[in-house]
Amino acid sequence: MNLDFTPVWQGWRELAYGALVTIEVTSASLLLGCILGLLVGIARLDPRRKLVYGVATGYVTFIRGTPLLVQLFLLFFGLPQFNILLPAFVCGVLGLGIYSGAYVSEIVRGAIQSIDRGQMEAARSLGMSHGKAMRIIILPQAVVRMIPPLGNEFIALIKNSALVSLLTIADLMHEGQKIISISYRSLEVYLAVAFVYLMLTSLTGFLLQRAELRLRAGGVVQ
Repeated sequence: MNLDFTPVWQGWRELAYGALVTIEVTSASLLLGCILGLLVGIARLDPRRKLVYGVATGYVTFIRGTPLLVQLFLLFFGLPQFNILLPAFVCGVLGLGIYSGAYVSEIVRGAIQSIDRGQMEAARSLGMSHGKAMRIIILPQAVVRMIPPLGNEFIALIKNSALVSLLTIADLMHEGQKIISISYRSLEVYLAVAFVYLMLTSLTGFLLQRAELRLRAGGVVQ
């Protein structure tokens, strides 16, 4: 069997454009996921607030217990039945963001709970409200501890973003499939697509590792 990467070289502009769209989708989804994860993670800290805790727990249970592809299809094919028409890009970002938020919430909750409870008690004894103590004392420390697992979540999102190609979003996978439809060189194109995903995840991992090392060198991460 002879490999012919000519279609890959000829379609490198399309693959580069698809990689850029993949980065855009992933970045927007991560931002949404972090916002949702922060809110849900904090909501799940206190079981005594039964309504808020129950809704947050139900969200996490449903999202983590169902496939991402099904969730994307519910948004893309299900919402139009309620006369809610969203662009494919928006559906992709919402789907990935909501999915990521469920996992980020556990990262947030674990990071906050890892902070010594004595710090909250000390802040309250100084007259701070619970919200102010959380915002000024607890969250800044917790955010630093979230960086490594959030980095893993970002890498996972890059790989999961390949599913948005099924929503007709012109991401890396979608552009690769377009090249295959013309050239019929599926093995070569998928190898190229896999290589680009590998480069994206490797670069992300490298940058996150550098950031973590700088924080450790500065004594921020204990």
